[in-house]
Amino acid sequence: MKTIIYTFGLFFLCSFSVFSQSKIVVFQTDFGLKDGAVAAMKGVSMSVSQDLKLFDLTHEIPAYNIWEAAYRLQQAASYWPRATVFVSVVDPGVGTERKSVVVKTKSGHYFVGPDNGTFTLIAESLGIEAVHEIDEALNRRQNSQASYTFHGRDVYAYTGARLAAGVITLAQVGKRLPDDVVRIPYQKAKLEANSIVGNIPILDVQYGNVWTNISADLLKKWDLKAGQKLKVTIWDGSKQVFEENIPFVNTFGEVPEGQNLCYLNSLLQFSLAINMGDFAGKYGIKSGSDWKIKISK
Repeated sequence: MKTIIYTFGLFFLCSFSVFSQSKIVVFQTDFGLKDGAVAAMKGVSMSVSQDLKLFDLTHEIPAYNIWEAAYRLQQAASYWPRATVFVSVVDPGVGTERKSVVVKTKSGHYFVGPDNGTFTLIAESLGIEAVHEIDEALNRRQNSQASYTFHGRDVYAYTGARLAAGVITLAQVGKRLPDDVVRIPYQKAKLEANSIVGNIPILDVQYGNVWTNISADLLKKWDLKAGQKLKVTIWDGSKQVFEENIPFVNTFGEVPEGQNLCYLNSLLQFSLAINMGDFAGKYGIKSGSDWKIKISK
């Protein structure tokens, strides 16, 4: 009898550890906060369970900008606890044949939204453990079938909340798909002879600094010294838009006000700035999968 009770207890604990969730849902959209769209998504979530903890990543993704949504997920996700559910809705193809999915990464995080490229970067940085297509017959807000243009509220917030609250397991989201997602092509950071090429995925929009995907680890292979100048060339697609020799420094104050500089940002990635100025604005630099940068000694 004791053996049976002990075995059952172990089974219960193991089952609980597999299916328990963090009850945290983090929202990202391109909706802005001028109307009630975000509040509607949160209301749907709270209707699933009032024990949920709801947070915002951002709702200021530029309209339809799937690439920036992909970057912001990568920027923030790894700092959140395992089992956090991210609901990301930048969905210019809403109502079309693009798949609605839940992605579980090898880090133990969940990502809910359209499979339209939004999960490109988290798939690379966190790894994919499983992808499930959302079965809307089971995981859609009741009596919402007549609505074709607000899946963020009717499908993604609802499914994400059910998953975070432990109402459903990942397997109950819907059928399992191959362990991959739609990918947006871009320039990966790599060494090329005496140069490093990479992408400009995002801007530090508050200050106009230009961030790249060139990591500190890649730069270590050059043994750079503070003050050393690097030749920086930037392209928008095939069009060269910038070229200049710029000093690599540890912090902004190491160059005079108004001077260009290279540095490592808070994510330890190669970046460009003007001390007390707006680098992107001055030189017309933008970001996205088509923007390429090369640095040379």
